[in-house]
Amino acid sequence: MLENLTDRLQGVIKNLRGQARLTEDNIADAMREVRMALLEADVALPVVKDFIAKVKERANGREVLQSLTPGQAVIEVVNDELTELMGKANVGLNLATQPPAIILMAGLQGSGKTTNSAKLAKLLKKKKKKVLLASADVYRPAAIQQLQTLAKQLEIDCFESNASQKPVDIALQAIDFAKKGYYDVLIFDTAGRLGIDEAMMAEIKALHTLLNPIETLFVVDAMQGQDAVNTAKAFGDTLPLTGVVLTKLDGDARGGAALSVRHVTGKPIKFIGVSEKVDGLEPFHPDRMAGRILGMGDVLGLIEQAHKNVDMAEAQKVADKIKSGSKFDLEDFKNQMTQMRKMGGMGALMDKMPAQMANMAAKVNNEDADKSLRRIEGIINSMTPLERRKPELIKATRKKRIADGSGVQVQEVNRLQKRKK
Repeated sequence: MLENLTDRLQGVIKNLRGQARLTEDNIADAMREVRMALLEADVALPVVKDFIAKVKERANGREVLQSLTPGQAVIEVVNDELTELMGKANVGLNLATQPPAIILMAGLQGSGKTTNSAKLAKLLKKKKKKVLLASADVYRPAAIQQLQTLAKQLEIDCFESNASQKPVDIALQAIDFAKKGYYDVLIFDTAGRLGIDEAMMAEIKALHTLLNPIETLFVVDAMQGQDAVNTAKAFGDTLPLTGVVLTKLDGDARGGAALSVRHVTGKPIKFIGVSEKVDGLEPFHPDRMAGRILGMGDVLGLIEQAHKNVDMAEAQKVADKIKSGSKFDLEDFKNQMTQMRKMGGMGALMDKMPAQMANMAAKVNNEDADKSLRRIEGIINSMTPLERRKPELIKATRKKRIADGSGVQVQEVNRLQKRKK
């Protein structure tokens, strides 16, 4: 995530570390490099100008004169200004209204409205909210079926609608259904277009007037860069947006949209899409994103992810077993691999690590690492519980059976056995 921008900014800071003190000349040189890095990342020009001016003003002022090194001084200032640029702190959803609280999802076609409506529903379900999904996308083939399939997969209720109905009729029926079913939240997915046009804007405006949603979220594809920001501004002029959902951030190596969208629209980024999986939607924390951009990682996010996905009782059991001096067997190893996969696999873990660790891990292909772990898990699954606890029992005939059961060569079973020893 945002690898190119991270690399460029780290280069600037590395150059400053070699300076004895912070002067106007080396600040000017550093800011020139930062400006180039931001422009290459497709950050809007007005945003870049404003950002550079603020950093220069603070770096030349008294705030950093007492700092230990020039590099540390600039990191502190750039980190603070990046956080300020993206919104100071996390802004959550406002659901303080008489149920059902209506969330309207707007955006262009292909930005990820339907998928992220389901992801948002899953997040709210975890917070013990009774959620209803509804779709008024009557133009795109199978769009309504897509939302219904996702809802079924996540065990969330979805209002039955079809392409022959008018969006306004679907909205009226969905509100009525949500009220009668005592739902806490109604998430309403709307139709997108390939570009902004009058008909689209008129329809979304009519739906907004009818639904009167407490939250109007604009879903924007981060991979579009400045186009995404311009689209958000056009929507913001038509609809009273309350926030932005930035999707496909895992594929955005430049980061321009993340840094520009709040400054241009004036609306906070509330969520970011970090993977295609149904749990790949995270609340947006500007301070943590600034840390990631500067190569400091997101350790807090990693801890939260662990608490959310890892079975703490199981982890404590393994820790107690190791403390007591008992052997760490293949059953324990398999459980640890399962826990890691729940956290999103090797790639997701490395993405939140500080840059030095991530760079070391970059030498290993994350996909290959995940593939190797799945093969090892397959071998362990082909063993009996007794064989997992006592691998020394596995001789030639058992090795052949395990290899056949897991679809690997006997040599791979031998390698796993040697590692265990």
